[in-house]
Amino acid sequence: MAIRQVGRFNLKIWQIMLGGALAVLLTGQIAPADALRAIDIDVMLFLFGMFVVGETLVQSGFLASIAHRFFARAKNPGQVVLGILFGMGILSALLMNDTTAVIGTPLVLALAAGRHISKKLLLLALAFAITTGSVMSPIGNPQNLLVAINSGMASPFVTFALYLAIPTLACLGIAYAVLRWFYRSEFLPREFEDEPAQKPDPRLVLLAKVSLAIILLLAAVNILASLLTGSMLVTLPFIALGAALPVLVFSKRRFEILKTIDWCTLVFFAAMFVLMESVWQTGIFQSMIGSGMLSSIPALLATSVVISQFISNVPFVALFQPLVMEAGSGTAQLMALAAGSTIAGNLTILGAASNVIIIQNAEKQGVTLTFMEFLKVGLPLTVLQLIVYAGWLMVVG
Repeated sequence: MAIRQVGRFNLKIWQIMLGGALAVLLTGQIAPADALRAIDIDVMLFLFGMFVVGETLVQSGFLASIAHRFFARAKNPGQVVLGILFGMGILSALLMNDTTAVIGTPLVLALAAGRHISKKLLLLALAFAITTGSVMSPIGNPQNLLVAINSGMASPFVTFALYLAIPTLACLGIAYAVLRWFYRSEFLPREFEDEPAQKPDPRLVLLAKVSLAIILLLAAVNILASLLTGSMLVTLPFIALGAALPVLVFSKRRFEILKTIDWCTLVFFAAMFVLMESVWQTGIFQSMIGSGMLSSIPALLATSVVISQFISNVPFVALFQPLVMEAGSGTAQLMALAAGSTIAGNLTILGAASNVIIIQNAEKQGVTLTFMEFLKVGLPLTVLQLIVYAGWLMVVG
């Protein structure tokens, strides 16, 4: 995954993961029945539903219309960057980081062109916003979803908010300070030009609003039920599928939306479940982990950030979470695993799939970020954010 270039062939992340899954199947390292059982249907259904909602928001023009009105109020580059960090950060907590990456890349590139701000600055702001903001929600990213579902957490929305919302908001502020330091000249005042808003599709906009309302309503029901009874009434996959249902049933563009959702990421996850189950069955990964690492919050955070650079954060959590649970670690340790594996995406481009999505979509428009350009800003940011999360989780845990 780190190299991805083999001769003339530029391999995609999902192709590499699928190749690994096929390798263990064809060589008998895992039985076909075990491979099928390893695929987490709840996660697959949730991702499918959220991708349908995200694609609807894009194709309807609803999100672009909201963004146009939102950023029209920004009077200087600093306000634009703040808007991206907190706006996209909070959005990623609701719609999942990969979905927000697809939505946000053309948006920030248009903002950069219209307001004469560095495209690289706004792409970095988007990447850091999506990664950091997604930490505070069980549906903000796939690794959080794994933690919420596989741990049997009674009230994941409440738990993630209590443990991670405040430090996450603080870390978004830190991201602004770091970006302002490295791109000082870009924050000088300048004249902004008004950009024409995208013409929306009224019928699809209505369905997009209904889908968003369903997500917010069912999430609120779960939060209330968690506070009153200690358990959720509605499962996370049901929330996503319920939100996608109006589009799939009532939209005339349903097949167009289904055709353009991120099927490659779904293939990636199915293959990842098979490959990680095969690795787990060997016992090799378990033998490499010391028991002290599973109970220490700073060690969990640091390990999550480092290892996620090599095997990506979702496969890392798929392997590591069972060990944390078997060790009898508490909720604070699970939150450290979620936070560390997620902010790993702020260190390097390879730390999160959402970074790769942003770079690939930006390159289609002739803009890119190099590995070192990302690392130069991401390294100090990640260190500062690790300190914030470690300090907070050690206090509340």
